[in-house]
Amino acid sequence: MPAGFLRVLAVGKAAHAMASAAARTLDLRIRDGLIVSHVTGSAPPRFDVILGSHPVPSAESERAGRRVLALAASVPPEDSLLLLLSGGGSSILAAPAEGIALEDKIRTTDRLLRAGADIYALNTVRKHISAIKGGRLAAASRVPFLTLAISDVVGDDLSVIASGPGVPDASTFDEALAVLRRFGGLDSYPPSVVARLQAGARGEAPETPKPGDVRLAHVTARVIGGRRDAMEGATIEARARGYHVLCIDEPIVGEARTASASHLRAIVARASDLSRPTCVVSSGETTVHVTGQGKGGRNQEFALATVTPLAALTRPMVVASAGTDGIDGPTDAAGALADSSSLARAEAASVGLPSRFLANNDAYAFFSALGDLLITGPTDTNVGDLQVILLGV
Repeated sequence: MPAGFLRVLAVGKAAHAMASAAARTLDLRIRDGLIVSHVTGSAPPRFDVILGSHPVPSAESERAGRRVLALAASVPPEDSLLLLLSGGGSSILAAPAEGIALEDKIRTTDRLLRAGADIYALNTVRKHISAIKGGRLAAASRVPFLTLAISDVVGDDLSVIASGPGVPDASTFDEALAVLRRFGGLDSYPPSVVARLQAGARGEAPETPKPGDVRLAHVTARVIGGRRDAMEGATIEARARGYHVLCIDEPIVGEARTASASHLRAIVARASDLSRPTCVVSSGETTVHVTGQGKGGRNQEFALATVTPLAALTRPMVVASAGTDGIDGPTDAAGALADSSSLARAEAASVGLPSRFLANNDAYAFFSALGDLLITGPTDTNVGDLQVILLGV
């Protein structure tokens, strides 16, 4: 931790909790602070709060981004800057690059999300249409700059978590253009965004600061939490309840409905010879290619894809998938659970076939009808998604 007084920026879904922890441990060293989150919460003394939005930015997100850039540039040389970063920060904190309107950035983000872009692809574009992401925030500062991050990214890449405002970025304008071509083509995106990326690819707009850039010589960063911490917590609780626990370290990634089916098959094969109740714990981050008009999120879709195969098993099983932030897509649910009786209960209640809801990306309606949504409210953390599967004897 740098010496002297600290200016503290807490950004992302865990911003309130991280700011409170910093205030408890570093109270006398904190000169002032700013929390940028998407939910209300209590703020420690000397901290201001700005509410941005998620999963797409808002005018308040941009106001927060401009204020953070100004703050970073104005920290006196005797102080240091501490960035407490968590997932969701890419949307919650926004400052579009010159020539790009906030609405164009919103349209770009929404288009990529609906097309099923993963976080690496999405944030490659975000970093190259931003004045704050991809190390640009750190480059605006001239004082010791420490980032402590809670990771919601598979692989814990600091340059991807909240689009890495405080660390170097190895991605390029060319790679950002390739993402647009992959997910719909250049004509699907606002002309200002395409023009910015093409100008950068020609060398007419400055690249994000790269590893070894002297502008970031004052920067340090490390990850202080991630998906394995959530898995460890689930494992401890399951063992306390008498379950045999099987942890799957390989992350669950890819299209939610496809990953769900393959994960369930693998678990059934691995656990078939276990004679006592088993809890299988895994984590990761899937994607959804939105083609329907329904409502849901990747965790709800993950659970929905298991409903039909679960009904065919001879051994009772429950599958739960939830976002550790308590928010799954644009819904009030963290995720959902499905079990061996879900299909029969849906038929009895005339809900309809799971395949129809999958085709319309409408997992929320299916599980709402059964009372099987997982609703926790915001959790003040964000370490990706957690899947828990219970197998009966």
